[in-house]
Amino acid sequence: MTARPGEPRRAERIFGRLSGAESNDLAGVLRNETIGGALMLGAAVVALVWANSPWSAGYDTIRATTVGPAALHLDLSLQTWAADGLLAVFFFVAGLELKRELVVGDLRKPSRAAVPVAAAIAGMAAPALVFLAVAMAAGGEGPALRGWAIPTATDIAFALAVLAVIQSHLPPALRAFLLTLAVVDDLGAILVIATVYTASVDFLALAGAALLLVLYAVLQHRRVRAWWIYVPIGLTVWGLVHEAGVHATVAGMALALLTRARPDPGEHEGPAERVEHRVGPYSAGLAVPIFALFAAGVPISGGTLGGLVDDPASIAVVVGLVVGKPIGVLLGAWLTARFTQAELDEGLGWSDIAAVGMLAGVGFTVSLLVTELAYDDAAQVELVKTAVIIGSLIAALLAAMLLVRRNAAYRRLEEAAAEPGSDMP
Repeated sequence: MTARPGEPRRAERIFGRLSGAESNDLAGVLRNETIGGALMLGAAVVALVWANSPWSAGYDTIRATTVGPAALHLDLSLQTWAADGLLAVFFFVAGLELKRELVVGDLRKPSRAAVPVAAAIAGMAAPALVFLAVAMAAGGEGPALRGWAIPTATDIAFALAVLAVIQSHLPPALRAFLLTLAVVDDLGAILVIATVYTASVDFLALAGAALLLVLYAVLQHRRVRAWWIYVPIGLTVWGLVHEAGVHATVAGMALALLTRARPDPGEHEGPAERVEHRVGPYSAGLAVPIFALFAAGVPISGGTLGGLVDDPASIAVVVGLVVGKPIGVLLGAWLTARFTQAELDEGLGWSDIAAVGMLAGVGFTVSLLVTELAYDDAAQVELVKTAVIIGSLIAALLAAMLLVRRNAAYRRLEEAAAEPGSDMP
C-alpha cells in the first residue's frame, strides 16, 4: 500500500498472510512434494540396505548398466541417466515454481522477494565458507576443497516432507518462505554446477541448445500450446547441453525460466502453472525417488564410519549442513529486515526463521549430485555421500525438534484466542 503524502511509510511485512490463490497453490505443491519426500526417503533406505546386503554386487551392476544410443553419445549408465536425466525433470519443476512465484505470486514485489532470496544467497555462502574453513583446519587441501558447494543446497522434497508432518498450527507464510528459499537454492546450485563443475565445453553444441531455447521462448511468446512441439525441443535441448559438457540439469532450469507464467485474459492458469501441475507428480513420485535409489547406496562399515572422522571433506560437509546453513539463512534474513523497509510479521518470531534455517540444512538430493561432480575418487565419493546423509539427518532431526516447539506455541495461542472472553484477535 502506498502511503499518502505526509504519512510515514509503512514497512513491508515479509512473512504476512498469503493471498487465497497462493495458499491453495502452496497446498498443492506441499501435497506433491510431501509424497515425493516420503518416497525419496524410502528409496534412500532401500538403496542403503541393498548396498550393504549380500546382494550389493547386483546393486552395483544395475547402476553401471549402460543403455541408450551410442551414435548420439547417449550410451550412459543407469546411474548417470538418473543424475542427468531425471534430475533435469526435478529442476524443471523447481524452475517453474520459481518463475511463477516471481512473476505472478506474492513474491513478485521486490520488497517481498528480497528477504527469502537474500536468505537463500547467504544460506549458500555461509556453508561454503564453513566447509572451506573446517576442511582446511582439518588438514584438507587441493582436491578435498572441491566439494565446497556440497552443503549449499536445500532438498525441497525432504524439507517439505519434514515440515508437513508438523505443520498443523504453523503459519502458512513460514512454509512459503521455505519453499522460496529452497527453489532459489536450487537455482544457485544450477549456476554453480554450470560454472564450477564443468571441465570443458563444446561451444557448438551449446550454441545449438541456445538457439532452440530462443525458439522455445518465441513459441511461448506467440502462445503456441502444442505439446508435441515443445517435448522434442526440450529433449533436444537436454541432449545438446549434455553433449556440450555442461551438466544436463541446467537444461531443465533454463526451459522452466523461459516458460510463460502470467495467464492471458480468459486463461484460468498460465503455462508454467499448468505444466507444473502435470509434470510435478512425476518429478516428486518418480524422478527424485529413482535418483535417490541410485545415488544413496553407499557401503557403510566400521572402516567407512572411522574414515569419516579422518576425512576433512566429510567433516566439513556435516558442519556445513548443520551449522553453516542455518546461520547463513538466519543472518541473511535478519540483515535484510534490519537494513531495509521489511520487517517480520507480528505473528512470527525469529525462532521460526531459525527453525526453517535448520531445516534448510537438509541437502540430500542436490548435495549427493554435487558430490559425484566434485570428486573422481570412488572411495572419496562414498565417504562424502555418507557425510551428506548423516548431516542431512542431523539437520532434519534438530529442525523437527525446533518446529515441534514452535508448533506447540502456536497451538497454545490459538487455544487461548478461542477461550470465552479472550480479547486476542
